[in-house]
Amino acid sequence: MRHRSVADLMTPTAVSVQRGTSFKEIARLLDEYGITAVPVVDEENRPVGVVSEADLLRRHTAKDGPSTAEAMMSSPVRTARPSWTAVEAARMMERHRVKRLPVVDAEGRLIGVLSRSDLLQLFLRRDRSIQEEIREDVVVRILGLSPAAVHIDVDEGRVTLSGTVERESLAPILLRLCESVDGVVEVVNHVRVEPAGQDERDGDA
Repeated sequence: MRHRSVADLMTPTAVSVQRGTSFKEIARLLDEYGITAVPVVDEENRPVGVVSEADLLRRHTAKDGPSTAEAMMSSPVRTARPSWTAVEAARMMERHRVKRLPVVDAEGRLIGVLSRSDLLQLFLRRDRSIQEEIREDVVVRILGLSPAAVHIDVDEGRVTLSGTVERESLAPILLRLCESVDGVVEVVNHVRVEPAGQDERDGDA
């Protein structure tokens, strides 16, 4: 079961500005590329801050008027690595209350930007893809169950499980694994525990 990484979801970017970039030039770039913020990089293309639309508006209404990227940017800048999972990136955004993360390589150089809207791509996966991943990776490959043992219904990312497993310990593991599949919004678990031979014993009673 492979989780999509930051590298899979980020927007590769050639859009960045230097410390000395002017207010008007930043505003033009945001409008031209349809973005809401731009990373500020140093001479070696390492992020040192971020300038957003909110930063521009704040500076525009300030008494000292428009200025440079260095004067307007939010800093220090929080960054992500391309190998991070989407969950790691989302936690970083939540912890530091930011809407986007510049993505840097091993040398700290800018290679992309990950935004909240990029993370939302996870929840736009087709239901059939989610269903197949749960059946093939979770049920069969990881848990070693027959594909017919668990019935999987997926509707708009909401997963409903039914069927039977032989060991009680499998039920919570199945639930946790399904919840971790990219694109799953909720899991409703109706799987019953029915030890092997239960039907025969019931028939002998």
